[in-house]
Amino acid sequence: MNAPVLLVSVAVVVVVAGCAAHVPAAYAMDLDLESPAQGMTLWYDKPAAKWVEALPIGSGRLGAMVFGGTADERIQFNEDTLWVGKPHDYSHEGAATYLPQVRQLLFDGKQKEAEQLAAQHMMSVPLRQVPYQPFGDLKLTFAGHDKVTDYRRDLDIDSAVATVRYKVAGVTFTRDLFASYPDQAIVVRITADVPGKVRFKASLTSPHPGAALAAAGKDVLAIRGGLGKYAGRRTKTEIQNALTFEARLHASADGGRVRVTGEGIEVTGADTAVLKLVAATSYKNFRDVSADPAKRCQAYLKAVASKPYDALRAAHVRDHRSLFRRVTLEVPLAEASKQPTDQRIKNFAKQDDTQLAALFFQFGRYLMIACSRPGTQPANLQGIWNESTRPPWDSKYTTNINTEMNYWPAEPTNLSQCHDPLFDLLDEVAVSGARTAKVHYNCRGWVFHHNTDLWRGTAPINAANHGIWVTGGAWLSQHLWLRYDFTRDTEFLRKRAYPIIKGAAEFFADFLIEDPRPGGKKWLISTPSNSPEQGGLVAGPTMDHEIIRNLFTNCIAAGKILGVDEAFRSKLERMLPRIAPNQIGRHGQLQEWLEDKDNPKNRHRHVSHLWGLHPGREITPRGTPELAEACKVTLSHRGDGGTGWSKAWKINFWARLLDGDHAWKMVSEAIAGNTFPNLFDAHPPFQIDGNFGATSGIAEMLLQSHAGEVEILPALPKAIPTGSVTGLCARGGFVVDIAWKDGKLTVATIRSKVGQACRLRTTVPVAVTCAGKAVDAKPVADNVIEFATRAKAAYTLTPRA
Repeated sequence: MNAPVLLVSVAVVVVVAGCAAHVPAAYAMDLDLESPAQGMTLWYDKPAAKWVEALPIGSGRLGAMVFGGTADERIQFNEDTLWVGKPHDYSHEGAATYLPQVRQLLFDGKQKEAEQLAAQHMMSVPLRQVPYQPFGDLKLTFAGHDKVTDYRRDLDIDSAVATVRYKVAGVTFTRDLFASYPDQAIVVRITADVPGKVRFKASLTSPHPGAALAAAGKDVLAIRGGLGKYAGRRTKTEIQNALTFEARLHASADGGRVRVTGEGIEVTGADTAVLKLVAATSYKNFRDVSADPAKRCQAYLKAVASKPYDALRAAHVRDHRSLFRRVTLEVPLAEASKQPTDQRIKNFAKQDDTQLAALFFQFGRYLMIACSRPGTQPANLQGIWNESTRPPWDSKYTTNINTEMNYWPAEPTNLSQCHDPLFDLLDEVAVSGARTAKVHYNCRGWVFHHNTDLWRGTAPINAANHGIWVTGGAWLSQHLWLRYDFTRDTEFLRKRAYPIIKGAAEFFADFLIEDPRPGGKKWLISTPSNSPEQGGLVAGPTMDHEIIRNLFTNCIAAGKILGVDEAFRSKLERMLPRIAPNQIGRHGQLQEWLEDKDNPKNRHRHVSHLWGLHPGREITPRGTPELAEACKVTLSHRGDGGTGWSKAWKINFWARLLDGDHAWKMVSEAIAGNTFPNLFDAHPPFQIDGNFGATSGIAEMLLQSHAGEVEILPALPKAIPTGSVTGLCARGGFVVDIAWKDGKLTVATIRSKVGQACRLRTTVPVAVTCAGKAVDAKPVADNVIEFATRAKAAYTLTPRA
């Protein structure tokens, strides 16, 4: 392919431990954070008409959607702790009393009776959790800006700055907007290329009744209130709300006048105006809502009010790029890149535009940086972006796939710090989950079902046939192991990960039961539970057993590494081989249940029993080829359709099955069929997990490390014969750069963080050097070598002649 190659981010060369190599930002002291990058812009030739056409910005805690209107601009904003409800224990006293009866009914084949009994006595109190809420709108009005020319709005995800630009009567007006993590504010600058032409009105509104607008100083407008009454979505029962909130808008202008009243801010005759928006609630933690949002806003504004715009922007851009530029992806640039982004999405399936897939990959990383930073809430079903007081699925944390999918890219795409908010949530649900484990199952440890909210509910919600699913906490615990496995940070494992992992394993050490049914194989099984959204309450769903085996395996490994809890490890080691194994059914499929009852005509979006293929690691094409083939049969039955997140999971499945072309087909279908004009995943409606899952899947196509070896280009599709990627991370503490041409590896570099031995699989035999000297790499299988590494050294891989 002779097309030019587009640089989509910035890499640097440094010398460390005598070895020169391309190194991601996380490890480069002199990283270039100033030079602009190409190809990292979403752009449009008209304002957004709908919320899903607006452009997202975020600081982790604060998020906003920029519509880009001319006469009337709407900037819809959120704060991550504004939720319905109050501190609450959702557990159902006496639930454990009914556990033996429910189990026996399932063993007797009386599923409906079991579900009815569980619904009466084992469900959350109340039955439903509560929703995340929008905070408000910043509205700008520009008189005389109804008719404009040369319109453009864009979002540069490399700098995390949104821009709106147009002309009115020959004057060019520009608005730049960003959400700053360092300064905890949303910043808007309005300029004109003719002095004195900046004139507008600004106001704040809230969707919550009773919110009051008031001047809070000569240059500050405030809106404050509470959530008031809220009726439950289905029961219509009034929910008591505890949180109060406040937002403040500071205005300044060069060469003009700023006037603040109880109705809004008016700027006239200015050359440039800058607005700084801060927001806060009374939330401290899931058991304490005694904070003062007014004092918090006052402190935020005090820190930024006098800072010049250029200083705020520079700090914001440097902070964002220090994360974003850790990974680059270069692919051939096609003519399609000259089209507005919404047109590229519409045309993706019928034109050569692999660079849009690269942009889509990096957009997922952009969203993670924008909605999940240390000290914030983790990304919910919509990240941090939501305009509805009754959002889809309450915009909660759904842990039978969605919350976990949000964080699949964190470690592989070099955004480990963005994983931290999920670990904070785990710290909290382990507390509430310990009570649920005792009250609902009379078990030690902690348990978490398929949903939680700001108040960290862990009991089963909604309905027994899908709410009683006991492995949400066990799945989330995998993420703690992933952080360790990718970084090899033993202190993190000791102080933070292992206590949570052990607690989850303690629950299942008590909860698993020997299958007593006649003709059974005396396997240990999980019951009552279900295979998400399939088949109702059952004994022994495959997904549960895959997750529990993974949990026990990680707990055993962690205990050995740390040298602790030998007796408990031994117990898990005895239990592990007794857990019901994966089975292949009469259609050649991977069975979803203990019973061989899968329907090959079932096209449902959930394919939960393939968990062991991804994100688990017990099914691999080389290690368990029969099970891998059974996964292919299951995927062929379910088909390539589904919601955005379902297609995203299938990208990962096919990548793990080493079928790059089918994985690319799913990338194409996700972009062309389940992506809104602003690149948000269209479930539909908007659900952010599809963005994160697709980013993860593309990374899996280029680099895998779950099977005990670092595998380079395991599922490279024919659609991308030439390209390069830098900064991807692999288990064992490695950072990997790869370049390929005509579908074959040309060069790769592996940087070792901690000096772990590297077992490497490549598409072709390679020679390994460090600082120009040959490295002793021992062959261990076809195209697999192993070599020792030194911490912070870089190793160059080149194909052998």
